[in-house]
Amino acid sequence: MRQATTEHHLIPRTCHSNKWFRKRFTRQQMQETIPVCRDCHRSIHRLIPSEKELGRYYHTVEALLAHDQLGRYVQWVRKQR
Repeated sequence: MRQATTEHHLIPRTCHSNKWFRKRFTRQQMQETIPVCRDCHRSIHRLIPSEKELGRYYHTVEALLAHDQLGRYVQWVRKQR
């Protein structure tokens, strides 16, 4: 059975008012989300707990998948389905 998805902000909402992010990203880029299952969403925030780190270095799907632990977790999840 397929699990419900949640929306993950590629640039966390807590960073939207930060000057560093406002200089580098458009409002549209900061609003971008991706659908992920609840377990994957929890794993993203567990493995990369810093919101600023998430926004600065992992603001694309490719960057998230390139994260060593997260990439391996996603591969494992895909095999389970």
